[in-house]
Amino acid sequence: MLLSRQLLVAAIILYVLGLVMIFNTSSAEAIDLAHYGNTHNAFFKQIFYTLIGAAGAYSIYRLGYRRLLEFSPYALAGICFLLLLVFVPGIGMKVNGARRWISIAKFSLQPSEFVKFFGPFYLIYRLSKQQGQIDKNQFFRFAAILAVPMVLILLEPNNGTAAVFGAVLAVVCFLGDVPKRFWLAPLLVCGILGPALAMQMPYVAKRIEVYLHPELDLKGKGHQPHQAKIAAGSGGLFGKGPGKSLQKLSYLPEAQNDYIAAIFAEEYGFVGILLLISTYAWLGFIAFSIAMRAPDNAGLYMGSVIAFLYTFQSFLNLGVVSGLMPPTGLNLPFFSQGGSSLIANVSMLGVLMSIEKTRVEVPCESVS
Repeated sequence: MLLSRQLLVAAIILYVLGLVMIFNTSSAEAIDLAHYGNTHNAFFKQIFYTLIGAAGAYSIYRLGYRRLLEFSPYALAGICFLLLLVFVPGIGMKVNGARRWISIAKFSLQPSEFVKFFGPFYLIYRLSKQQGQIDKNQFFRFAAILAVPMVLILLEPNNGTAAVFGAVLAVVCFLGDVPKRFWLAPLLVCGILGPALAMQMPYVAKRIEVYLHPELDLKGKGHQPHQAKIAAGSGGLFGKGPGKSLQKLSYLPEAQNDYIAAIFAEEYGFVGILLLISTYAWLGFIAFSIAMRAPDNAGLYMGSVIAFLYTFQSFLNLGVVSGLMPPTGLNLPFFSQGGSSLIANVSMLGVLMSIEKTRVEVPCESVS
């Protein structure tokens, strides 16, 4: 179980660092805005969502990844229902022009965070039932089912999550030896037409324009990217020191979410960011190692999906923070504030640990 222990250590390191930064950033902003009663809200919410995720991870670990895979069609159907609820007035919550959240009491839920895992799991389940013998009609029937959550995510709109969802489905098709003529050509068409159609959406075109020229809208969409560059750049080699960030004082608003790595870079510098990236690389390596040693193809595919999502989303988020990529709306796994993403990411640790547990218990089981 050595790999499972390493996986937990890497995830806990990222989580604890993120928790400290969330408290550091959110409390400083609350004090700066004279919201003294809200200095601990983000901190306690993050812990609350962590406990839910930990309960989910333990349940999945006890259940086993194979039984979770069998449950994936029902889970996907339930998530699609939740995706529909985000459009219902009074239930769905609109923030910055997008409907991505369901409001439950004082807490919110973002169903699309769970689609990124259970959509691929559903495809893995269907491919496993076909035992490698899949024809064109079967594949397109599965694709049509997966197009439902994809369309709902695009309607929110949430193009960043939709792109990640499409990418991870392509990974499953590649690993599952699905004939390339079924999925590669449609993927290339979407890759060409998708950006062209997206550019016709005003908010997407605005994001691209701000990405290329943030100075054109420093009081609007360009404010966060511009301030994030200032924060990351001002950290220098070793940073300004713990708690000494200036950008967190409302210069970089809501920094504890997608741009939390910029405040981390300001306080801990290039060395700190290098260590953070190294920890994510370690987490990804362990996750892929567990997947590669899985006792069957289902474990290999599910583990690879989780490892890919952890590393790919980390790459995208850090790319946005550094100014190398346009804003995607994706946060940093285990590190950023975000209830739904934290619940999903922590829960998926249970899948990886279940795969490793099964491998240790049945070391001689043949790969099916």
